[in-house]
Amino acid sequence: MEYSIARVLLASLAHGPRPVSDRLARVYTWLLDRAVPRLRRVAMRNLEIAMPERSAVDRRAIADGVFRSIARMMVCFARLPRIGPDEVGQWIRYEGYEHFTAALAKGRGVLFATAHLGNWELSAYAHAMMSGPMHVVVRPLDNPLIDALVESRRTASGNLMIQKKNFVRGILKALAANQAVGILIDQNTSLEEGVFVNFFGVPASANAGFAKLAARTGAAVIPGFALWSSEENRYVLKFYKPVEITGDLAADSQRLHSQLESVIREYPDQWLWIHRRWKTRPPGSPSPY
Repeated sequence: MEYSIARVLLASLAHGPRPVSDRLARVYTWLLDRAVPRLRRVAMRNLEIAMPERSAVDRRAIADGVFRSIARMMVCFARLPRIGPDEVGQWIRYEGYEHFTAALAKGRGVLFATAHLGNWELSAYAHAMMSGPMHVVVRPLDNPLIDALVESRRTASGNLMIQKKNFVRGILKALAANQAVGILIDQNTSLEEGVFVNFFGVPASANAGFAKLAARTGAAVIPGFALWSSEENRYVLKFYKPVEITGDLAADSQRLHSQLESVIREYPDQWLWIHRRWKTRPPGSPSPY
């Protein structure tokens, strides 16, 4: 049933004028917002935690923007099979590409530190088409039919998936070949796997594995995000300056998340605030949820 619904939704957004599909996707996310009120509650609580200086009106506007961002992603994901080399420029362009080429010239591979910010699906898909295939670390979805559907689109432009349960070997092999690997770094992590960083002024558990891999391999670490530009009516894939990696896991993880926080503050309505980012707490601390 879930798979059938997903196929119908994607089919309804895959054809016709984009403005029509954009409006239809907004209807879908409006229904999602009403049908699963927990998502907005989590978003509002996260915004209270991260941006207490903002008014309630501002926080509601940011939460509204999150659902608009999801709607844009839905339309794009539905149309990925139709986005070829001649069309990709209508959807996205580069900014800061020189950071990537300089990193590749060092010969130790590139780790893209990305997040659920903007359009993370399009960023990898388009990069493979505009520059070259990359490896993407993914966690299989619970529904195997939907997982196969999503993977078929993620790999359509030449990218390779690295399953999260066997990710270390795959990442090391890719970096040794001076290739690029994209990893989402913004999700909550368990106490066993994480290190606490200051994220929006609040301790947040971040996976220490990313910083550990970067220190072990010497790969360049480049923050990269596909951010929506309303002025251009397309995404801008921004590559930022490489983040310094010293081997100090706590300090390196903090630098990564400080960079991420600065970008989220600039584009607050494009981050996935509906995720319980501060779920894992230091021992003895109460849950904010």
